[in-house]
Amino acid sequence: MTGVGAEPAVAALVEDAGPPPAAHRERRTRSALTRAGWFVASVVLVCALWEAYKAIGSPDGWSVFGVRVLPRADDASMPHVWQVLQRFGRPESAAEDSSSVAVAVLDAAWFTFRVAMAGLLLGGAVGFGLGMLMDRFAIAERGLLPYVVLSQTVPLIALAPLVVGWGGRLHIGALIWRPWMSVSVIAAYLAFFPIAVGALRGLRSPSPHSLELMRSFSASWWQSFRLLKLPAGVPYLIPALRLAAASAVVGAIVAEISTGIRGGIGRLVIEYSREATSDPAKVWTAFLGAALLGLLVAGLVALVDLALVRYRPSGAHR
Repeated sequence: MTGVGAEPAVAALVEDAGPPPAAHRERRTRSALTRAGWFVASVVLVCALWEAYKAIGSPDGWSVFGVRVLPRADDASMPHVWQVLQRFGRPESAAEDSSSVAVAVLDAAWFTFRVAMAGLLLGGAVGFGLGMLMDRFAIAERGLLPYVVLSQTVPLIALAPLVVGWGGRLHIGALIWRPWMSVSVIAAYLAFFPIAVGALRGLRSPSPHSLELMRSFSASWWQSFRLLKLPAGVPYLIPALRLAAASAVVGAIVAEISTGIRGGIGRLVIEYSREATSDPAKVWTAFLGAALLGLLVAGLVALVDLALVRYRPSGAHR
């Protein structure tokens, strides 16, 4: 059997014949509703704990041996939950044409979302390429993997200004380097690591018997990769993608804060923090915007996971 003729047989062996059974779909629906219910319950619980601590906590915070272990519970440090929510509907500033805080937070979150997604795509491509390279050549794994791990020990706050400075002096043909590109590069720097490690583990996950079966079919390296290794690596790539997406958002926000680039949620945190004394609820609107941005990205990854559910191991459908 030639490599080309082996594709239908191998595909039948390494992939499910069709969509999950109806029982699995119903189980996934119930699981999704349960997770949504737990999410709502957790939000309510956090708000209740916030208000409870504000009611019983000390305005000066609680300290142990001179070290503050719990925050202050005064209005300047912990505004009421309803005050933060109400602040979303009020104007951002005293100017006549000022938009509401909600609009400003949404605009900033949209800017950071696009920058983070660009970084995630770049980091994902680099990480997956490194994973393929290390899987294909053992010498590449021995030579590159230590440096891949070492790259994550560099402090992001120290790296961000350097990347912005290098980007300002970078000239690639007619490309004009924009400040947001530096933020995307920093987000990609954090995102590529989990993708690289997850891709390497996933591509190495097929059993020796499966690899021997591919060789018996005279399958090429590309056919083995496409029909066996890539589907087998999906359960490893999805958790890696979750970590990479969260890292890209965190990297983008931290880069915006440390470099002062305007337009994103990180810059909004800096600007609103200047008014923390006179308008403490306004600061928390930016924090909530960053949290909602992280939830949005997590939801997108969950949709990818749902689309690739057929590649989960047997019995893993939820």
